[in-house]
Amino acid sequence: MRWILAHIGSRLPAGDPLEALTQTWLRRIGSFAQAETAVFATEAAFWDSLAKKQRRTAPFLVALDSRGREMSSEDFAAWAGALRDRSTQEILFVVGPASGWSEAARDQMGAMPHLVLSLGKMTLAHALARAVLAEQLYRASTILSGHPYHTGH
Repeated sequence: MRWILAHIGSRLPAGDPLEALTQTWLRRIGSFAQAETAVFATEAAFWDSLAKKQRRTAPFLVALDSRGREMSSEDFAAWAGALRDRSTQEILFVVGPASGWSEAARDQMGAMPHLVLSLGKMTLAHALARAVLAEQLYRASTILSGHPYHTGH
């Protein structure tokens, strides 16, 4: 399974500490799954890219939004494991635009397999949300493999 961690907005500057942290977690995931990042300048560019991907095997879309579903780390791992066991080839996690997802985007999400995921009720800077999500992807990987990183607290 391949995990893509994307965001809509500008590319982070080289040397950004939160981007470095995100990349550290994604490298660690490499022992368990493929993981990469993507950046889309606009919401429209994201949807255009997704339309092209759907011509092949469509990814499972996970849109991050504070109004989404909250999960514990264990529940998140179980959810990811269920997708893996159903032979989902790619999960695309995307942090939306700074102003939030447009109504048109919400309508498009309704027409495809997806999850709207919240990392919590607090608003996070996008770079911080990506770092937190990358760590949770690593944690889910370790939970699913029985690795001792996650101790359940």
